[in-house]
Amino acid sequence: MANLTINGKTINVDVEDDTPLLWAIRENVGLTGTKYGCGIAQCGACTVHIDGVAMRSCGVTVSEAVGKQITTIEGLASNGTLHKVQQAWIANDVPQCGYCQAGMIMAVAALLNEKPKPTDKDIDETITNICRCGTFQQVREAIHAAASA
Repeated sequence: MANLTINGKTINVDVEDDTPLLWAIRENVGLTGTKYGCGIAQCGACTVHIDGVAMRSCGVTVSEAVGKQITTIEGLASNGTLHKVQQAWIANDVPQCGYCQAGMIMAVAALLNEKPKPTDKDIDETITNICRCGTFQQVREAIHAAASA
């Protein structure tokens, strides 16, 4: 049994210590916004914030996440108001299939926390999530829009 703090709530999950955090979030807690993509922490579909840092949850074990603040896409909005990155995603028509978008939004929100006005170079170096639909230009536009909000 592990105690996880997800989106501000303490949740007990009955999993092995080496279970990937992604599976605990999706299968045990029922928060399915965090997606399985590659399983090897490369694509970024499973990105969550752990103590404010963007992390690929398929590469983090439950035991590594105990005692830390975990935020999923479901917890990014505040008091019924979408996060500025979520708002920019809608305004800039970023999603196509949408599968990778929750992880991408989480990565971008963490980037903007660290660098409120990122350059294109910052974006290229930090946002390494893969979008199979190829919406990278819309992503860049939305990041700059959110940074200006």
